Amino acid sequence: MKYEGWPEPGELVVGKVDEIEDFGVFVDLEEYEDKRGLVHISEVASGWIKNVRDHVREGQTVVAKVLDVDRDAQQIDLSIKDVNEHQRSDAIQDWKNEQKADKWMSIAFGEEMADDQFRAVANELIAEFGSLYEGFEQAAIHGPDALDPTDLDEDDVEAVVSTARDNVSVPYVTVTGYVHLESPAGDGVDDIKESLQAAEGDGEIPDEIDLDVTYVGSPEYRIKVQAPNYKTAEDELEASAARATDAIAAAGGSGEFHRERQLDEDQ
Repeated sequence: MKYEGWPEPGELVVGKVDEIEDFGVFVDLEEYEDKRGLVHISEVASGWIKNVRDHVREGQTVVAKVLDVDRDAQQIDLSIKDVNEHQRSDAIQDWKNEQKADKWMSIAFGEEMADDQFRAVANELIAEFGSLYEGFEQAAIHGPDALDPTDLDEDDVEAVVSTARDNVSVPYVTVTGYVHLESPAGDGVDDIKESLQAAEGDGEIPDEIDLDVTYVGSPEYRIKVQAPNYKTAEDELEASAARATDAIAAAGGSGEFHRERQLDEDQ
């Protein structure tokens, strides 16, 4: 999807070198409809430049910083030298992600999707998530709930979520912790079982989280959480451990959460 508007000063844009002159480089902006910018020779690279072609070539994809926008004159001034390698890498990856998302839109709604419908759906996702790609990624992780804040109708939501779950590779992280559970009661085994069921969430764990509780050696139990990011994983791990230790304490036993497995002296 190409934006119909204009970039803002300070924004990083992806473009393709269209024309090289002695005074600078003309760049077609890949993310904006019918927009072209100029990189003055002094903004192509640091230091003195003898020949612009020593630094760029026609057809090359570049990342540039927007220095100034004059809408009346239809002019966009750019700088290539003001973009460091880290910024360039991130901008190129974001651009590639948006190209993927464009293809997912075609999969979700068909190649014959009308332009106004495409833009209506795309604008809703961009307004809520900042980009098409992020919208699809959140739909893949959280399902229809992720799209509740948008004004998309039920059919559009179903199309986005279904396509996202078939095509988006969601990054996941895994964290592990342990709970030490003991009960002196005669029916202590049952108390521990109920505590472990509490740790598992009794079916209330969000779809995007995979939580597994396993026995590793009395009185130790492992809690492993897989989630889209570390904060979510850590929060769910601590919540799971808290449910287990609270449940065993309520039954008259004791529980303790720790990150490393603790071995008894006789093991």
